[in-house]
Amino acid sequence: MHEEASITDKTAVAALVRRRKPDVVFNCAAYNEVDRAEGDRDEAFAINSDGPFNVAIACARYGGRLVHFSTNFVFDGVLDRPYVEADEPRPLSVYAQSKLDGEERVLEASSGALVIRTAAVFGGARGFPARILARARSGAELQVVSDQRVNPTYARDLAGAAVELAEQGASGIVHAVAEGCCGWDELARAALEEFDLHVPVKPIRAGDYAAAAPRPANGCLASNRVKPLRPWREGLHEWAAESK
Repeated sequence: MHEEASITDKTAVAALVRRRKPDVVFNCAAYNEVDRAEGDRDEAFAINSDGPFNVAIACARYGGRLVHFSTNFVFDGVLDRPYVEADEPRPLSVYAQSKLDGEERVLEASSGALVIRTAAVFGGARGFPARILARARSGAELQVVSDQRVNPTYARDLAGAAVELAEQGASGIVHAVAEGCCGWDELARAALEEFDLHVPVKPIRAGDYAAAAPRPANGCLASNRVKPLRPWREGLHEWAAESK
């Protein structure tokens, strides 16, 4: 049976959880238009903060553990090492603020909830590698930011880790990302290499890229609670093989 409820509709969410009585609820809903959020604060907070809070309240009331996904963007990126769970968040953008607010409200509403922070998720036809391939095949010039670093994380690996953590009964905040960090330009070149596309990638600085929202220069995560997922190049290779 397939049922839907808007995450921002508190009554509908509560009714759905009460009716289905799930053991675990994975909240993957998010407003992730980072630049657009700068001028759309209300909608960003409705989806990234109010929505998860609604789910957390429903889970706390009717049973079912909540697994909620968040982002490396909650940090300001000034450290010279990957961020771990105990580091203090300092969001730079409206999007990041809305995600952090969602984390805090979820954990306040449901003591057994699990918040999984991750980074640069890709998979299927979505994510940065797919966009780079599309641009390369269209003949567009590829100018890619080189001074922002992330852990490119394959969605399939993240999903497996989320299920495993839920089965273990983990709660609180956990960072789940691929092993290793790279600049966006390095990721672009690696994706093109997987498809044997010889297209030049011009590295540019973040300040040269017209973006409404600031991003953390160091978007790399690490964990004091769990092992990293497999190296990002392995995940990229599997994704490419299945996308050809």
